[in-house]
Amino acid sequence: MSTPVHPVEGAPVSINPASKPRRVASLDQFRGYTVFGMAFVNFLGGYAFLPDLFKHKHTFFSYADAIMPQFFFAVGYAFRLVLLRAMEREGYPAALRKGLMRCLGLMLVAFVVHGASGGVGTFDELKKYDFWSFLHAAFKRGYFQTLAHIAVTSLWVLPVIMLSGRSRLIWAILSALIHIAISFGFKHLGWWTWSNYDWTLANPVAIDGGPLGFLTWTMPLIAGSFAFDWCSRPPGEGKPVERLLGWGAAIMLLAYGLSCLNLRFPPNQDSGRWLLEPPFVAPADPATKNYWTMSQRTGGVTYPMCAAGFSMVTMAVFVLLCDRLKWRWGVFDTLGSNALLAYILLGLLEDAIRPWVPKDSPAWFALSAWGLELGICWVILRNLQKNGVYIKV
Repeated sequence: MSTPVHPVEGAPVSINPASKPRRVASLDQFRGYTVFGMAFVNFLGGYAFLPDLFKHKHTFFSYADAIMPQFFFAVGYAFRLVLLRAMEREGYPAALRKGLMRCLGLMLVAFVVHGASGGVGTFDELKKYDFWSFLHAAFKRGYFQTLAHIAVTSLWVLPVIMLSGRSRLIWAILSALIHIAISFGFKHLGWWTWSNYDWTLANPVAIDGGPLGFLTWTMPLIAGSFAFDWCSRPPGEGKPVERLLGWGAAIMLLAYGLSCLNLRFPPNQDSGRWLLEPPFVAPADPATKNYWTMSQRTGGVTYPMCAAGFSMVTMAVFVLLCDRLKWRWGVFDTLGSNALLAYILLGLLEDAIRPWVPKDSPAWFALSAWGLELGICWVILRNLQKNGVYIKV
């Protein structure tokens, strides 16, 4: 079996399959920060005192929108690491099977966590559904949330995750082009009357891009695999911080340029403007949305692309602070080392606590409730961490 090569220079990636796997400090800290940010925006996002920058507005790239893609980025990093190690130890077919089982396992976990939408009151009502209408009613919205999207996207990139950087880049570009075609291009050219963009927004409104969102979620996941390549090079060779900052900024700039196409198509074709508000700035007219709008709900190509670049920039900060300067934050370490369980626990705790925190609560009360949620989660995870227990698929 040939040695995995670096996507740019062709130099070997630094992996020793015989060595004992060790945790990557920057990755754990990055994941822990992402879990922390998720808890913050998910619990507090519905309260009036929180600025729109920390909420999902579906009209621009907010801080809240930056959180979910970072899970994909971390998965891409870890997925390539684990499968390359398995490939070197057991061979490519075995590594492929390992990846497949991880994806299928996470799809099952996603069903346990997210469940399905809708339901029926009687068996006669159930008999009215054919197979496709049942899938549409039960799985378009409820199932396709974070864990399901990660599982399906990981399955989609499995054929290329162990290949060269060129192969992965081509796969990401082709995936994005397919999404543009079925969501915008074919309908705009008059070839189809159906578009994935319209279908995503039709009732029941999809979440995070809907069932076909994996096509654009591929971008942050593939970006994470490049981060692994850069960070795993011998010290002084990979220049991970410089690469992550440079490529991250370039990708965000490209995403912003594409988002300005919002002004060239209905309902904004007569706006007279050429440049849209930059990421993290709310648009002057939030009602003028189309496919090119950065929206987590529709998963159009501009949003996951911008998120992929932002994830690279964020990861660069953690590589600098944690791998070079050896800084660590205990809460991020605890949350990041058991990120899957943290995600599940925080969802359960939110369901238990937030019903008693009304939307008109003062800031101190809502923040205290969020602190309670996070504190309980941390206590459970810290106990598991002390005993060396890590839950993963």
